[in-house]
Amino acid sequence: MSSIRIFNHHVKTPYFILGLVEFLLFFIGPFCAIWIRYGSLAPEWDNPDLFPLTYRAALVSSTFIVCMYALGMYQSRLREGSSGLVLRTLISFIIANITLALFYFLIPELIIGRGVFFITAAINLLFLAATRLFFGKLVDEKVLRTRILVLGAGQRASRIASRFRRESDRRGFKIVGYLPSGGSEDLLCSSRAIETDLSLCHLCLAHQIDEVVVAVDDRRQGLPVADLLECKMLGIEVIDDVSFFERETGKIEIELLSPGWIIFSDGFHTRLYQLETRRVFDILAALLLLVLTAPILLATLIAIKLDEGWGAPVIYRQTRTGLGGMPFELFKFRSMVVDAETNGAVWASKDDPRTTRIGQFLRTYRIDELPQLVNVLRGEMSFVGPRPERPEFVEKLKQEIPYYDERHRIKPGLVGWAQLCYPYGATVNDSLQKFKYDLYYLKNHSLFLDILILIQTAEVILFGKGAR
Repeated sequence: MSSIRIFNHHVKTPYFILGLVEFLLFFIGPFCAIWIRYGSLAPEWDNPDLFPLTYRAALVSSTFIVCMYALGMYQSRLREGSSGLVLRTLISFIIANITLALFYFLIPELIIGRGVFFITAAINLLFLAATRLFFGKLVDEKVLRTRILVLGAGQRASRIASRFRRESDRRGFKIVGYLPSGGSEDLLCSSRAIETDLSLCHLCLAHQIDEVVVAVDDRRQGLPVADLLECKMLGIEVIDDVSFFERETGKIEIELLSPGWIIFSDGFHTRLYQLETRRVFDILAALLLLVLTAPILLATLIAIKLDEGWGAPVIYRQTRTGLGGMPFELFKFRSMVVDAETNGAVWASKDDPRTTRIGQFLRTYRIDELPQLVNVLRGEMSFVGPRPERPEFVEKLKQEIPYYDERHRIKPGLVGWAQLCYPYGATVNDSLQKFKYDLYYLKNHSLFLDILILIQTAEVILFGKGAR
């Protein structure tokens, strides 16, 4: 398998293994540090007034893993090169140690000693460098890659070939080839098409295939059901192209989607993640963030006043579409000039000339969104969910994008999966691409996925990435 499903969320198998290995190594770090400093695990570490050493070691390893995840260290789609990876590694390492120091300040019983702390940090840095170098080599040599055969060589198969044309797109799996299904299918993947007299099952065994992706244009013709059943019984995974895209890209391809796939697939409901649980999470998270960002809120208010005068409005109110398509009034720090929409609603763009001097900074680091915590407390929004769109644009997008109205099945969010995965956009096509990620979230949303999104949002804030 090229991914593992954890709480309804796909985690690439190589990166899950990497995270597990690094967790164990970081857990060992404090033990090694104590041995280096004292020559043994000294008796004072068994002091009943302190937490057991295993608990403190688990805190160290958990902190490192969470901080690394927040900085995107377990993403398979990074394309920043070795320099970007080194930068992320160093930043996550520094943040993890600062976080640990904060824990020790707040709860002194957790402390492992100043000398041991610095030795542990040095050991963990060595562990981190070693695992990343070794893991990178393994992936580059395709040792950890799942071998995939695509059944089909027509339109649907060509989407796979186009989407995963780059090496960085195929980290964790290798497409061995495309097997034409026959029938009336056009041969669009001829350069990598496999010509063989073997049956599908024997072909998979001959090429050591781990998974078959069914991407046949017309399943009523040329679908070898008996062979697919035989592959399944032999332990070879069989998956359709829509589910393959969902797993590997974190989005659902609307162009390939059918109502039947939605009906028979897992997800697309809220029963496993009860509304009461979600509401409690929203309130607690919003109150906590309000307390933590209070100085930022005050500084932003003063900055806007200084930039545009003490009579300038600070909060901007805008009608957005919420749960069930109902409108609500959304709050934001004003980042545009006062008369920005005198000629009607217009999509905001990345370098919008209507943005004020302070507004560009607020938008880059998402500070302008903080007043929406009030919307969360009022129950109009959730902390995590699809970003709410304006009613004028919703009506247009519903006509041009299939299933678009389905995103209103859940409350809109302050942060969302699409904002993590897709850059700033202001066109119908950009809205289509974002909706593919929103649909993935709608299908798989859970408390676990919400927490992952919140952790990864730290990367967006630190690097000024993404869009609203």
